[in-house]
Amino acid sequence: MTHYQSHLLRLLDTRGYIHQLTDAQGLDALALKQVVPGYIGFDPTAPSLHVGSLVQIMMLRRMQQAGHKPIVLMGGGTGKIGDPSFKDEARRLMTAETIASNVASIKGVFEKFLTFGDGPSDAVMLDNADWLDALEYIPFLRDIGQHFSVNRMLSFDSVKTRLDREQSLSFLEFNYMILQAYDFLELSRRAGCRLQMGGSDQWGNIVNGIELSRRVDGTQVYGLTTPLITTADGGKMGKTMNGAVWLNADALTPYEYWQFWRNTQDADVGRFMRLFTDLPLDEIARLEALAGSDINEAKKLLADAATAMAHGQDAAAAAAETARRTFEEGASDANLPTVSIGSQGLTVVQANVALGFATSNKEARRKLGEGAIRVNGAVVTDPAALLAPGDKVSFGAKKHGMIVA
Repeated sequence: MTHYQSHLLRLLDTRGYIHQLTDAQGLDALALKQVVPGYIGFDPTAPSLHVGSLVQIMMLRRMQQAGHKPIVLMGGGTGKIGDPSFKDEARRLMTAETIASNVASIKGVFEKFLTFGDGPSDAVMLDNADWLDALEYIPFLRDIGQHFSVNRMLSFDSVKTRLDREQSLSFLEFNYMILQAYDFLELSRRAGCRLQMGGSDQWGNIVNGIELSRRVDGTQVYGLTTPLITTADGGKMGKTMNGAVWLNADALTPYEYWQFWRNTQDADVGRFMRLFTDLPLDEIARLEALAGSDINEAKKLLADAATAMAHGQDAAAAAAETARRTFEEGASDANLPTVSIGSQGLTVVQANVALGFATSNKEARRKLGEGAIRVNGAVVTDPAALLAPGDKVSFGAKKHGMIVA
């Protein structure tokens, strides 16, 4: 591990957030000397962020814990284009109304993780639509566009990936990296921002912004990227059979969120605790060393801590109690996910698909054949079996749902 002097870089380093730094020594020295405002951008592509954004949100939280100033930048402007980084195809363009609605919906998540206000290390939320929407094309091309080499832009991995596959990269998307670089310049001017952070796929965009600030204003700014967070088996963090693990409670219940963390692979427990909770490092070291079934207690603590941060202590306690009663006592509980019978009746196959336990009727039938599906504790193998209100459906050992009228 590198020996950093500043509390900021020591904290980020010991908890596993640092992948690349543009100038480690310079940033370390700056963080010793002053409160460093640092930003991460979030494009409002959906009404909720998901767990894939959580390492970035937690980095802003760590900044604040180290006495520095987090800036949450909502991409109300760049969201009108979409980041082409490592995407297989262009994003569907969103209307201004959809973007505004998504921004409003996402904002609440950050208030759970950060303290907003007017103090030196209080978080602020800005929207790049405030300056991007007002840009005039010709002056922008003349003042900012002259600093970008198309040859260099074509060399970035995010662009090369699309071109190598002979997939279309629109001129609109190609502009995205210029606009992101311009965001850093604007934030440097408006908020004294000196640091941009992001995932490892953002490295090229961040370097662009650093160079632009130096060329246009002569300002020294810094960049930091996080490693790509994968699970121990090489899978992508936050991808489950049932789709994205959303951070908004109206998109994913606190119980399902708790369950996601409870299902962490043994080898990931310590790393995820360092990244996604505030548990002390010595406590984490003790917990990740647990062997056999004892590691399940550590997983419950991870689930409790992560859920409390996103949804509050009460929701975390309720989720843990639901899990305890469901798995240890076999009791039903109102917090379990539900599916309605409807007027047509509901088969056990349809119920498992509707609850998101199986991705298709075919998979549900296969699981029935394997004896992996139970109704009220009894194995069911008939795909046409009809369910009634009050029935409890179990898919494997960990997924349970209730049938309601």
